[in-house]
Amino acid sequence: MSRIRGRDTGPERALRRLLTDMGYRYRLQYQRVPGRPDIALPGRRKVIWVHGCFWHRHPGCPKATLPKSRRDFWIPKLAANRHRDLVAQAEAEELGWDTLVVWECELRDPNRVVQELRNFLDEGDP
Repeated sequence: MSRIRGRDTGPERALRRLLTDMGYRYRLQYQRVPGRPDIALPGRRKVIWVHGCFWHRHPGCPKATLPKSRRDFWIPKLAANRHRDLVAQAEAEELGWDTLVVWECELRDPNRVVQELRNFLDEGDP
């Protein structure tokens, strides 16, 4: 588990590439927001978390399977990850930040993600 990256993961880099190609500027691991979101756009007060389907328990995703061994370890660990995500998002929203979660499996369709990002980032703009 020590080899599992907490930042600069493949899905996170893919999303950052999409944002850069779309012309958005952003901050990484923004510490002024609870939960230190992967990507923040402070001027727009918007944050984006990039979640791996396995680690963050993406509902209905085939990648969110539970390991067959050591279930007494995995079940509480993965449940704690999910709970921590929900708490961080709620705290960020209470402070006035709009939040978006992009799942690892969604990045297989970059056009769909680009449209989702555009809708999220441009909402509320004149």
